[in-house]
Amino acid sequence: MQVAIDISEFSYLPAQAQALGVAAPPVERLTLPLPGGRQVSALRYGAGSPEITLLHGAGLNAHTWDTTVLSLQRPVLAIDLAGHGDSSWRDDLDYTPRTLAVDVAAALDAWTDRPQLIVGQSLGGLTGASLGAARPELVSALIVVDITPGIDTSAGPAALREFYAGPTDFASRDELVDRAIAFGFGGSRPDTERGVLFNTRVRDDGRVEWKHHFAHLAAQALAAHAPGDESAPSVLSDAGWDDLTRTSAPLTLVRASDGFVSASDADDFSRRLPHARVITIAATHNAQETAPSELAALITATLPSADL
Repeated sequence: MQVAIDISEFSYLPAQAQALGVAAPPVERLTLPLPGGRQVSALRYGAGSPEITLLHGAGLNAHTWDTTVLSLQRPVLAIDLAGHGDSSWRDDLDYTPRTLAVDVAAALDAWTDRPQLIVGQSLGGLTGASLGAARPELVSALIVVDITPGIDTSAGPAALREFYAGPTDFASRDELVDRAIAFGFGGSRPDTERGVLFNTRVRDDGRVEWKHHFAHLAAQALAAHAPGDESAPSVLSDAGWDDLTRTSAPLTLVRASDGFVSASDADDFSRRLPHARVITIAATHNAQETAPSELAALITATLPSADL
């Protein structure tokens, strides 16, 4: 049986909004051409100019923030990082935060008219730090969700390596939903169906493939028996600590209680960045999906305008 999925990428929002008891905001897909023929894509939710910009983690896309956005009930911009969602893949395979931040800055220059509260989860958090260091005028505050430059992410990538060891294309989305559930990814079946829809595309030959570049790179590396962590290109380095140190905007680390950042990692963060605050919430690594209301409340309270 095929998954019954509406072809509209926004078809799930009304039911999600109804479940939360809120109104579904207007939403549109934005696309910005970049030099060299690439493009950056984003979702703009709500009416009015956003003051919140959301950056997803590796292997995800802007829709990972849907429930958090519904909880916020504010205008928001959610960007597909390069190699993810509807943004272009990079021929040079450079998905390090400082490179990704260049596209994010271009998007903010085009689509916002004021400094943004940047909320970045995992890879998106390190990208936000790079943005804050390089373009401080674009960042009013920075919330980094469940990542620090020095954490041991071996548990997560190990599961991802096994997941990506199989094919990168499938006969149907239903086949991929079954595979994801078998590996313990996603939540309920409807939630997994929604995630699969947003993270895949149908090729001209009718096969379904991953949208994000990391899955294809991981499969290629595994096929070649490359050593090390092949779940995604390496994105963590000492450069991340440097970027966080040079970020002048107010800084918050959100530690997910069941995520990748341990208590000792959070202590190290506080030692290196004593001016930053650290907040722990009950969530998994993808806190925007498992604790959206709690994260939305924290975001709202962090807005510079919240004190006005």
